[in-house]
Amino acid sequence: MKSKYLGSNFDDFLREQDLLTGAEAVAAKRVLAFQIETEMKKKRLTKIEMAARMRTSRTSVDRLLDPENISVTLNTLEKAALVLGKRLSIRLA
Repeated sequence: MKSKYLGSNFDDFLREQDLLTGAEAVAAKRVLAFQIETEMKKKRLTKIEMAARMRTSRTSVDRLLDPENISVTLNTLEKAALVLGKRLSIRLA
């Protein structure tokens, strides 16, 4: 069966432009930031309360919730997960 679409897909384009890795990192961070923010709202936690429970600064929580900031450490993600009663799961695919 022939595809009705011509050309490559968007991932191929990003790969050709050397943008795929960065785009995937930003996409993953956006998902994590959204999930953390959603859990914080469910638990009615402010950024200040979250920071106190994580034993970190509010600025660190701001970075954690910034969907564009991909430089968050695994340690920070693990602390956030624990505070929210969740478990951080990372895998290679």
